Amino acid sequence: MIGRKRKYEDPHIRSFHELLSGHNPVLYKKEDLLAYDCDGFTIHKHLPKAVVFPENTREVASIVRYCHDHNLPFLARGAGTGLSGGAIPINGEVIISLVRMKRLLEVDLKNRRAIVEPGYVNLKLTQSIEDKGYYYAPDPSSQYCCTIGGNVAENAGGAHCLKYGVTTNHILGMEVVLPNGDIVEIGKAGILDEPGYDLLGLMTGSEGTLGIVTKITVRILKHPEAKQTVLAYFDKVSDASHTVSDIISEGIVPAALEMMDRIAMEGVEAAAFPIGHLLDAEAVLLIEVDGISAGMDQQIERILTVCRKHHVREVKDEMVGEPKNRLWCHGCHLTRLPRTRWSDPADKASGRAFNDSKNQRNIRATNRKYFSRR
Repeated sequence: MIGRKRKYEDPHIRSFHELLSGHNPVLYKKEDLLAYDCDGFTIHKHLPKAVVFPENTREVASIVRYCHDHNLPFLARGAGTGLSGGAIPINGEVIISLVRMKRLLEVDLKNRRAIVEPGYVNLKLTQSIEDKGYYYAPDPSSQYCCTIGGNVAENAGGAHCLKYGVTTNHILGMEVVLPNGDIVEIGKAGILDEPGYDLLGLMTGSEGTLGIVTKITVRILKHPEAKQTVLAYFDKVSDASHTVSDIISEGIVPAALEMMDRIAMEGVEAAAFPIGHLLDAEAVLLIEVDGISAGMDQQIERILTVCRKHHVREVKDEMVGEPKNRLWCHGCHLTRLPRTRWSDPADKASGRAFNDSKNQRNIRATNRKYFSRR
């Protein structure tokens, strides 16, 4: 009993235990909190007051209401893969971890939507429906472990956001716990353009500052009939950059478009995902197009014409088997460039300070980029 009293000597910790029903629902010892002192942005680290693990919306609301009533700062956390520092408890906040709310609640193929809890892993949604010919489009490079709740908080994108957009373009509804503990629903089933303020757009990307999302209705898509990937190698990074702008100017919207410099290609080939890159080229464009089969060859030829205009050295457009499967498996974190900066010189797009710093310190570093429609 003495040990039990010591365990609950902090009244807030005791109250958290009383509000939650799951196994070991509260972490408060320093050695347990160390794993939660930062997210993917590891430069700044701060210990939280506690980490709590609710298992349903009611428990989230109870914790939020308690923190609100007792003036305790709190923040929500998904898988902790974010790079913006949104889950760092800089003021010793109570972390509300949503990883135990990880169910796929409903799949409605007729209306092309699914309902998930915030702790459901991004890639698992596609894996659960791909045998039926469907998938979930937002594909952050950490999709194998990041959660859809975290994607909503950060408005995450991915390599395919050029054509399909980011998370906000695929959210149809959500259940939210407000900062005072009230529960509200935003968005109505079957209504794609609900009148009034765009509350879904407001919540998506708000990084938990407006509320904690506890249930999400997402749009799912039918797999395209055809898909083809082109690798275009250039002797100048600037030629690759201008190729990107001209492809879009031609009215071609690839499903995905990514650029890597020579150092990035060397890293890919030396790691677990070799695909046979030309390591004496200065840049490569990975261009994926999809759609109906009719016209696919013409679309590829138009892309190749633009590449030739900008002095492409070599093109690979017949990749099959394992190398093709590895094309989009080689990265963890990419820089996203908006349209206004697609043709920027590489030293400007990557940041002159970045290049100067790595050269001064003789560090081999790269900055791969994918291109977005925003």
